[in-house]
Amino acid sequence: MNMELIFDVGAIIIADLILSGDNALIIGMAAAGLSPGLRAKAIVFGMVIAALLRVVFAVIATTLLGIPGLLFVGGLLLCWVCWRLYSEIRGNVDAKAELALEAAGDSHAGYTGAPRRTLASALWTITLADVSMSLDNVLAVAAIADGDVRLLVFGLALAILLMAFAATIIMKILARYQWISWVGLLVLVYVAGEMLFRGVFDINYGVGPMLGLIEGMDFGKGH
Repeated sequence: MNMELIFDVGAIIIADLILSGDNALIIGMAAAGLSPGLRAKAIVFGMVIAALLRVVFAVIATTLLGIPGLLFVGGLLLCWVCWRLYSEIRGNVDAKAELALEAAGDSHAGYTGAPRRTLASALWTITLADVSMSLDNVLAVAAIADGDVRLLVFGLALAILLMAFAATIIMKILARYQWISWVGLLVLVYVAGEMLFRGVFDINYGVGPMLGLIEGMDFGKGH
């Protein structure tokens, strides 16, 4: 296994970890607002919705990043993801997500009265929030995978497994060891920078060669 592949695998793992916080927070908060009998269903359905959105966005992102000029746009979007992640770290989102998930899983915590909102309305809230959050995760993984289908599938499968089976544990770890999130942010900033550089100078996909401004360079990568 070469060093580049090791870096890519490590980057995907940490991206999946640190970008799962906002998903967990929204799902936990929406579920905690339901009566105890509906919470488990809301959490399960919320995870399924997030997983399906990731698959759909992955297909779209992989296709779009292969179009000349859009690699640069993807780099700009990844910069936006970095800014959102920075704001979330400063706002201690992981600790809030941990509390929300624990409240949703405790029948004596959160809202315990008669149902005041339907499961459908909670899932609608989760779905709307999941659209942007899943796009964040997929964009980061697609940028790191760089056209390697195996890495892309690995990243998506890992994200889905983490959400389904380890969301609360992950939130506890990230809330306790915040430096992990900062390391993840630095990794994503590096990936965004590389993506922007190639989005300008790549001979096949960069905006520079496409507009005839520069000759371009061959990076020998998928995109």
